[in-house]
Amino acid sequence: MCCACLDARMCASFVYLNCSCRPASRRPVAWTSCSTQVTPDNQEDFAQQMRQYAIASDCPIFDRMFEYCQMNCGGSIGGATRLNYGLADTVINWAGGMHHAKKSEASGFCYVNDIVLSILELLKYHHRVLYVDIDVHHGDGVEEAFLTTDRVMTVSFHKHGDSFFPGTGDSSDIGVGAGKYYAVNVPLRDGMDDASYKFLFDPIITKIMENYQPGAVVLQSGADSLTQDKLGVFNLSIKGHAACHKLMSSFGVPLLVLGGGGYKVKNVARCWTYETSVLVGKDRGMQDIMPPNEYYEYFGPDYRLHIPPEPALENRNRMETLERLRNRILENLRNVRPVGASMHERPPDALAGPPETLH
Repeated sequence: MCCACLDARMCASFVYLNCSCRPASRRPVAWTSCSTQVTPDNQEDFAQQMRQYAIASDCPIFDRMFEYCQMNCGGSIGGATRLNYGLADTVINWAGGMHHAKKSEASGFCYVNDIVLSILELLKYHHRVLYVDIDVHHGDGVEEAFLTTDRVMTVSFHKHGDSFFPGTGDSSDIGVGAGKYYAVNVPLRDGMDDASYKFLFDPIITKIMENYQPGAVVLQSGADSLTQDKLGVFNLSIKGHAACHKLMSSFGVPLLVLGGGGYKVKNVARCWTYETSVLVGKDRGMQDIMPPNEYYEYFGPDYRLHIPPEPALENRNRMETLERLRNRILENLRNVRPVGASMHERPPDALAGPPETLH
């Protein structure tokens, strides 16, 4: 549904859309054996395991849960593998982006962290990987996984304060040990608009790319930072959100683009459709008036691709505060270097087989 308005002929050959992905094997995603056995009907028999792995109200049991995890992880791991083999410059897996899941804990609608698994795959071929998160929620699971290393740099732009989930991601959280300065948190307040977002995003990301020089980039594209989202509190337009994708793709570094949050489904579809067109360089040809299609009635009453920001939503991010935040982060980034990796035997690829079989 998210690509309903995008003609497949518009997709350039260098972008690979992971629409029919290979499921991940049981080995990389089996955080507990109960995930392959538990169902809504027998979940009482697994009460102890569910408590242990935080399977609760925000991560409920549902039929074929394990197959779901295999598919979104398989898409992301497969995308990373294609980038590693040089089969694409950009890979998109809108089903991925589960950034809250921890090593042994489900959290925030996320059961398995496909992002961490795909970054681990990229690290088999690249000395450094940059992770950028534009979901309205802090990318806590990814940051936690790589908090003590300088081979992965995590950057998260998110709402912070007022007991907003997950409650982490203060600007003072910059990494630990060898990872100090390689975690960047940009905490924001309600009403963040396009101009304010760009004021922070562009200089911070540009400086990171200049100093860190990653071999690959993973971009989590949570659409709950859009205006009108049911859980989000920002006021970004679709074009403002997609401006992040334009900037990231402009650096010419292998790019894995993933989905994430988004709680007004028709706007998520609008957003990721437009961002697909941006990533394949066809956004100038996108018409705002939607063509007839099988999902047309979902997009009433205006039947347009783009949605206007809420004029009555106050931007609580004062420019002086944003400027101080930006300057503090840029000062920290002076400590970032393009670190190398020690010599070691490369682990086998997660998806076995020669590149031509990875479709």
